[in-house]
Amino acid sequence: MIVRGDGVQVFDENGKAYIEGMAGLWCASLGFSEQRLVDAAQRQMATLPYYHSFSGKVPGPVPALVEALIKWAPVPMARVLFANSGSESNDTAFKLVRYYNNAKGRPLKKKIIARNKGYHGVTLATASLSGLATMHQHFDLPMAGVVRVSCPHRYQFGLPGETEAQFVARLAQELEDTILREGPETVAAFIAEPVQGAGGVIIPPPGYFEAVQAILKKYDILFLVDEVITGFGRLGQAFGTQVFDLKPDMLTVAKMLTSAYVPMSALYLTDEIYQTIADASAAIGVFGHGYTYSGHPLACAVALETLRIYEADQVIARVQQVAPRLQQGLRQFATHALVGEVRGLGLIAALELAQDPAQRKPFDPQRGVGAYFVTRAQAHGLIVRVLAGDVIAFAPPLIITETEIDTLLERVQLALDDTLAWVQTWR
Repeated sequence: MIVRGDGVQVFDENGKAYIEGMAGLWCASLGFSEQRLVDAAQRQMATLPYYHSFSGKVPGPVPALVEALIKWAPVPMARVLFANSGSESNDTAFKLVRYYNNAKGRPLKKKIIARNKGYHGVTLATASLSGLATMHQHFDLPMAGVVRVSCPHRYQFGLPGETEAQFVARLAQELEDTILREGPETVAAFIAEPVQGAGGVIIPPPGYFEAVQAILKKYDILFLVDEVITGFGRLGQAFGTQVFDLKPDMLTVAKMLTSAYVPMSALYLTDEIYQTIADASAAIGVFGHGYTYSGHPLACAVALETLRIYEADQVIARVQQVAPRLQQGLRQFATHALVGEVRGLGLIAALELAQDPAQRKPFDPQRGVGAYFVTRAQAHGLIVRVLAGDVIAFAPPLIITETEIDTLLERVQLALDDTLAWVQTWR
C-alpha cells in the first residue's frame, strides 16, 4: 500500500521508501510532491470547482489551456477535445474517424490498422486497437473493423540474417499488401505510438515511420499518433512526433499533461479534420459527443501549471542532460547472462530478459522470470514493471537526478544478481 510520495520516491504503509522507476504508470513526470501543482489545484477548487463544456459554455481555464496546447503542438493543429484518460481520447479518435468519413461521403472507409503489441486503452474500441491478446480474451474483442499488422521490433521479429533496412522494407510491404487486400476504399486510419510502451518499450528502426507515412499518404489514410506516454518530454523532445518526424492528422496526449496529479487527456485535430466535422455538425445542429468532465476546471488549472513548470524549469532540457546516464547505465547490463536486449530513448528504457541471449531465446513465460526480477527490485527499494515477454520497463519521473539514476542502477544490479541466482537453481 503506497501512502506517501516525495520527489521520485514513494513510501509504503511501513515507511519503506522506493524509487518509483515507472513514474507510476509512465505518468508522474514531476514526481510525487510538486507543491506548485497542489497550490494550483487549491486555487481553482476555491474559485470554480466544476463546470461543464456544453451548451455554448466552458469553464474559465479552458481557453487558456487550449491556447497553451496549440502552442505546444509539434505540428500545426486547429482544435483540442478534452477527456479524462488516454483511453477516452483514443476512443474519441476512433469515433471521429467514422464521423469524418461519413461527412466526406465515404461510408465504407472505416477500418483502422493497428499494430501487434500496440497499446491504446481499455474501452471496447481502444482495447480492440491494442495488439495485446490478454486485452481481448473473455471480452469478445477485438471489434470488427480493426486490422492488425506487425510490430517493428527487429530483436524479436527480425528474420535470420535480415538487415535493419530489409526488416523495415518487409514491414512496409506488409502494410501496403494489407491495405490492398482489405481495399483502400475501406481503410480509414492507421494508429501508432512513436515508441510502443506497454507492448515492450519498442523503439522503431530508422526509416520505419518514413516508409509507413508514404504508404498512408498514397492511399489517403489518416495517421493517428498516440502520444499518451511520449508527449511532454519523455523521449527528450516535447513529442515523439518531433523525434520521428511524424505528420499526424490526430494526436492524443494524457499522462504527463498534468503530471498525473489530476486525470486529463486531450485529442488534437488538424484544421481539415476539424472543419469537416464542424460542417457536418452544423448540418445536424449539434456535435453529439462530450463528457461530463471534459475540460474540468481543476484539471485545466493543474495542466496549465504543469506546462508552466516544464518551461520555467527547462524540464525537457534536463531530460536531455540526465537521459544518457540512464541509457548508458542500463547498457552496462547488455552482457549480463540474463539480458537479451537493452533498449531505450530519453527517459524510457527496457531490459528484455532471455534464457539464451545469444540465440534471442526467451524464457518460458510460465517461469515468471520477469515477475521475479520485479519482486527482487522492490525488495531493494525500486519499483519497475514487467511487460509481456519478461521485459523490464523503466520510465522514471522526468525530475530524476543523475545521483538518483545511479541508485536506481545499483538496485537493478542487485535484482539481476538475485534473479540469476534463482534461475540457476532450476536450470
